[in-house]
Amino acid sequence: MFLIGEMARRTGVKVPTIRYYEKIALISPPQRSDGNQRLYRQQDLERLSFIRHARELGFPLEDIRALIELSATGSSTCSEIHDIALAQLEAVTRRISKLQKLQQELERITAVSDQGKAKQCQVIQALADHTLCQGEH
Repeated sequence: MFLIGEMARRTGVKVPTIRYYEKIALISPPQRSDGNQRLYRQQDLERLSFIRHARELGFPLEDIRALIELSATGSSTCSEIHDIALAQLEAVTRRISKLQKLQQELERITAVSDQGKAKQCQVIQALADHTLCQGEH
């Protein structure tokens, strides 16, 4: 059995986040000691590690819940799980594309070596007037 601090240390998930995952039922409510401390099992540690890794890959909590539920039922297929993962891949690809556009625009507006007053600075002007941007971002 693990106390909440040990769960946090082993998984890298902060204590308040572990409590939140309990509250929204992503992890089961733990047993309690005689002193009312939370006592977690090995399977709780494994579930929390799963959630942490899925969050690092950007999966939203709703998708993580769905993945947990699908993996718990014997009737689910891998294709259902792959569909969720593919949707996440598409979302990441869209975010990367948007970030690349943001990078290009920031490179463009910072490339000018302004020497004047702050009001004439290209960065300030571009931020104040979106029509000065080269593309949509």
